[in-house]
Amino acid sequence: MEAEYDFSQGQRGAVEPMGAGKTRITIRLDDEVLAWFREQVHAAGGGNYQSLINEALRQHIEQRREPLEATLRRVLREELDRVGK
Repeated sequence: MEAEYDFSQGQRGAVEPMGAGKTRITIRLDDEVLAWFREQVHAAGGGNYQSLINEALRQHIEQRREPLEATLRRVLREELDRVGK
């Protein structure tokens, strides 16, 4: 096998370097939660379920930061648009 492969230039670690502002962590998620995110990516025709989880967490944070009055106005606008008024 040594004659067939040359790993002398090989490097350990991730195949793709991590982008700036990203941190690699280990997280435990319920099987059902992970399956849902993977299904969403599959239904969309591809992508990265980890990016989808990251986006869901970002949206949650933004909603938590939104003042109550702004939340109420947003929800009312969405509901009025939904019923066509």
